[in-house]
Amino acid sequence: MDMGLWIDRFGTGSLLMAGAAFAGLLFGAAVQRSGLCTRAALLECWQREWGARTGVWLVALAVACLGVQALVAAGWLQPAQSRLVGAPASLSGVIVGGALFGMGMVFTRGCPARLLVLAGSGNLRALVSVLVFGVVVQATLTGALSAPRQWVADAWRIDPGPLRDLGRLTATGTGWGWALGLGLLVLAVWLLRREPARLQRGAVAAAALAGAMVAAGWGWTAWVASASFDPVAVQSLNYSAPAAEWLIRAQLQAEFHPPWGFDAGLLPATVLGALLAAVAARQWAWQGYGHEHRVGANLLGAVLMGFGAVLAGGCTVGHGLSGMALGATSSLIALLAMAAGVGVGRAVARARGWPL
Repeated sequence: MDMGLWIDRFGTGSLLMAGAAFAGLLFGAAVQRSGLCTRAALLECWQREWGARTGVWLVALAVACLGVQALVAAGWLQPAQSRLVGAPASLSGVIVGGALFGMGMVFTRGCPARLLVLAGSGNLRALVSVLVFGVVVQATLTGALSAPRQWVADAWRIDPGPLRDLGRLTATGTGWGWALGLGLLVLAVWLLRREPARLQRGAVAAAALAGAMVAAGWGWTAWVASASFDPVAVQSLNYSAPAAEWLIRAQLQAEFHPPWGFDAGLLPATVLGALLAAVAARQWAWQGYGHEHRVGANLLGAVLMGFGAVLAGGCTVGHGLSGMALGATSSLIALLAMAAGVGVGRAVARARGWPL
């Protein structure tokens, strides 16, 4: 298929939206069916109870790593095309933002991607948290919280270079990705060995599909970028920027609306995919707050996640899956900072009697 002809016929933005909608639809359905959740996996690690949650998350990351490294090895994708590797970054922002994000998702009981999936399944608590998250992301980008965000980000900035790419840093090319992906698959199988066979097969297949959609996002945007005369951001799944973008679109009187592109197609498709999967499995149901004391914790978590996501430059999907699969060292640091934040958030939640 000649991508140039498709761009001439439909336009760059429309093709980016279509690819994001396809990936988001399947990713949302896969997360709903597998229970994929970075927060739950990290909590298992902190509690030293490694099991199905960790295993499912490792399957998704392993498949994403293998898929992305296959694209890089084939010459389809260059890591430096992405801002995660090829653009200046703030190491202080990644560390502080990642830690705040990790704390926030403990209090909110889900990262933005997981909350979108829960909202698609009828969870009103998750919907409220996503809306607050989107407002805080926008305030952190251009509003009242932009000044403190800039102050933290300016503390330690780093330029593009070999240190930003695990392939160049380790001098292994795509070797690190193949080794990591295969190693994580082996570990995931070992962790899931005690689970019922039917749960194993279903959860592993759905998690693998989620990881494949991460690779598909990188491949699709790189393909469009290679044939388009317009500047195209080579990216994959990430839910912080789309939340803010759709908040702007919801303001019908706003003077500026972002251009239609990959982010615009991703968020609604993810919610729709989760909804369809929940209905098909007869798991769709309205859900609210079980206890009033959860409201404050959830709102605090959404605020911390919104500020932390912008400061870190991504969420658990943007860094933990998309960035890790690409080999961005900043994503590895962000994931470690998120894990540390989860540990702190867990301690606070237990002290306050908040549910985990």
